[in-house]
Amino acid sequence: MTSDRVIDLLQKAYGDEMETVMNYQTNAIVLDGVRAEEIKQSLQQDIQEELTHAQQLGNRLKQLDARPPSSAEFTARQDSLQPPEDSTDVLSVIRGVLDAEEDAIETYRSIIDAAEDADDPVTEDLAVTILADEEAHRTEFRGFEKEYQDD
Repeated sequence: MTSDRVIDLLQKAYGDEMETVMNYQTNAIVLDGVRAEEIKQSLQQDIQEELTHAQQLGNRLKQLDARPPSSAEFTARQDSLQPPEDSTDVLSVIRGVLDAEEDAIETYRSIIDAAEDADDPVTEDLAVTILADEEAHRTEFRGFEKEYQDD
């Protein structure tokens, strides 16, 4: 039987993925400037992947006789990923993405540990797969950050 901790972490991860989709979409819309185009394109590509993660997490919750949280249960937490006042401040968006990815990586590592403790290899495998995606996103945005810092 899967533990309450696994369910809680899966629900947290689901909410985080949905919040990330919203913030990536908003930032992809509001950023301006020639230099912002590559970041906007990357955010647009990542939106579908993050939405897929949410769908996978929601399906896993259903399989565990739980459910993903709805909007009434949602608490926004990604303060650093809010769109900047200056729509050309691409570096603040990059840093917000890095914060969100670090939080996601930490959450998926916690899910892996909790699932292993609960003898839930299916959830553990799902979290390992999503963790790899999040680490790839982090690597991509670290590269963007380096380019912007070098300017």
